[in-house]
Amino acid sequence: MSVESSLGGIQEEDRNLSEAPVFGILFAIGLAHLLNDIIGGLMPALYPLFKDSYHLSFSQVGLIALIYQVSSSLLQPLVGIYTDRRPRPFSLMVGMSCTLVGVLMLSLATSFSAILICATMVGVGSSVFHPESSRVARLASGGQHGLAQSIFQVGGNFGFSLGPLLAAFVVFRHGQSSIAWFALSALVAMVVLFRVGGWYKRRALHKLQAQAKRAPQSSPVAPGKVAGAVTILLILIFSKYIYMASITTYYTFYLISRFHVSVQSAQVHLFFFLGATAAGILVGGPVGDRVGRKYVIWCSILGVLPFTLLLPYVNLFWTGVLTVLIGLILSSAFSAILVFAQELIPGKVGMISGLFFGFAFGVAGVAAAALGRVADWTSISFVYHICSFLPAIGILAYFLPNVETQASADAKRKLATETA
Repeated sequence: MSVESSLGGIQEEDRNLSEAPVFGILFAIGLAHLLNDIIGGLMPALYPLFKDSYHLSFSQVGLIALIYQVSSSLLQPLVGIYTDRRPRPFSLMVGMSCTLVGVLMLSLATSFSAILICATMVGVGSSVFHPESSRVARLASGGQHGLAQSIFQVGGNFGFSLGPLLAAFVVFRHGQSSIAWFALSALVAMVVLFRVGGWYKRRALHKLQAQAKRAPQSSPVAPGKVAGAVTILLILIFSKYIYMASITTYYTFYLISRFHVSVQSAQVHLFFFLGATAAGILVGGPVGDRVGRKYVIWCSILGVLPFTLLLPYVNLFWTGVLTVLIGLILSSAFSAILVFAQELIPGKVGMISGLFFGFAFGVAGVAAAALGRVADWTSISFVYHICSFLPAIGILAYFLPNVETQASADAKRKLATETA
């Protein structure tokens, strides 16, 4: 099958699923992602509280992050593979109920081991949520996959940025028991997801089932290049999320240690970084739709390198400025990477979403634990020195196939042939 016919089949399938983006559903699933990731953003913001209250080492803080991130990641590819074959519209609510229970338990936890159990519950809820919600976003995209993923992702990133801010002004003022208030976020998300699940079942489920009975579609690139391209994308995720883990897990500790700011001030700085990541991801998807996802990936990861190299050497003001720029630029890659991978392996939206979300969360968890051990052995500042070189891995984006360019050239040749 030729490149243009393969892409044409995918585009035709997308037009059949929806003539135009269903913005009501996109905003609803983005809102649910926001509510889910408020709790996700709350978790790293609570680490200073747990460290002081339970006299934890950086290694133990890293273990909490590892348990949370790994439980958020391991199930995702399995959930995605299963729902590719048997879509489950209301599984989103089930996942959110796990998060609800985990948050309530966390407000009552009295030991390090109890915190680990609670983190696992919250992580499992996130693991079930992401693959199917990413599929809903693609179904409602009307073919504008980058835009749809950006709306979905920006909800999560904005929610994640709110977590530290709410922790600073709620939990750190009123104590660990006030974490229970965040269960309201999960409860509201369950209501939203019930309505989304109804739309999913009525409008799209029968179409997915029909597609599952068809012959599998071909990738728009040669089979021998697919595995290599996916490997490169995963390596880029690896570099991006190790660096992101260094900020989300240890940025507050870094600011407190180096600049002697208060915990609340450090949380506000973290909020600005995470807010910048939300803005960046909103930009990355639509730009990728217009100019090509490879260019967004290339500029996002490699382009942030000068700022990460400079970060360990500047004062507090420029630290805040640089981390905002880093968050803005680095976060723009994920929507482009995810949609790029979905188009490399068409018909496996759940599996690809689960793989990439799961891998991202897993890498972040392992990185948090490893960086915590490094901080215990050396210093928290040393962590940012060694992580500053990670975006150099972005040079590998050069070797990604030029899918959009190849498809455009094939389409022009086909048009010229038909005209002649």
